[in-house]
Amino acid sequence: MSNKNQEEILIVTTGGTIDKVYFDQKSDYQVGQTIIGSLLAEAQVTHPYRIMEVLQKDSLEINDADRSAIRSVIAGDPSTRVIVTHGTDTMTDTAQYLSDIKGKTIVLTGSLSPARFAMTDAMFNVGMAIAAVQTLDHGVYIAMNGTVFPAKSVIKNREMNRFERKE
Repeated sequence: MSNKNQEEILIVTTGGTIDKVYFDQKSDYQVGQTIIGSLLAEAQVTHPYRIMEVLQKDSLEINDADRSAIRSVIAGDPSTRVIVTHGTDTMTDTAQYLSDIKGKTIVLTGSLSPARFAMTDAMFNVGMAIAAVQTLDHGVYIAMNGTVFPAKSVIKNREMNRFERKE
């Protein structure tokens, strides 16, 4: 295995659906502490990683100051392999914001249903991101719906509730 593939992965968490906790049948929720560590432990991930919780927000509440904080953490960290867990509604905006960071492979991922739900895409998407960040060239990407998209060529199709290549 090459040295690049054993490099520790920095996992930056920002909240979003993947970390939502629902309290009642009225869909009242809050973004809780990240569940990523539990997901990776359950999947028995042995690749070295480190989790840094930066935000606990729904992505619709993430603003440019938050994106600047995410960017500062990533740019200031020595790791060149980074995963960002993020809510799907503004994931493409944050990916664009990070797209000029040089010398790093950054993969954003999240889920369309909370990781705490029995039926969720969270584990699949996080697994894709773990594999993608180890194998892709430097750049910014989104790993969702079984596809890895370059940051500048993806949109969220809200009507179909999926990510697609930008036309």
